[in-house]
Amino acid sequence: MKPLTGQEREALLRKLLLQLYSGEISEGAMLRQLRKEVLGLTQERYAALVGISRRTLSEIERDKAQLTLSVYSAVFKPLGLKPGLLPRSDTLLQSMLKE
Repeated sequence: MKPLTGQEREALLRKLLLQLYSGEISEGAMLRQLRKEVLGLTQERYAALVGISRRTLSEIERDKAQLTLSVYSAVFKPLGLKPGLLPRSDTLLQSMLKE
């Protein structure tokens, strides 16, 4: 697979974040796609990079893991993302995204 340019990586990240915020994809699905398409890493290599087991990464990508904030932060940091606060209400989030 051909490496993405900086602009292509940013466009993919924006697209996936919008899908995440609109409820089209999960955090695990987004992580899996970014790991593969942006970094081109296997689960084993990415897990080693962020300091977790491959099994834990697999559970995260399948949305089966119960994460601590520190693990959550470590897993998304190589992708340029950090944990943040979002409204619980989907209606409020959607109205904010439209503005």
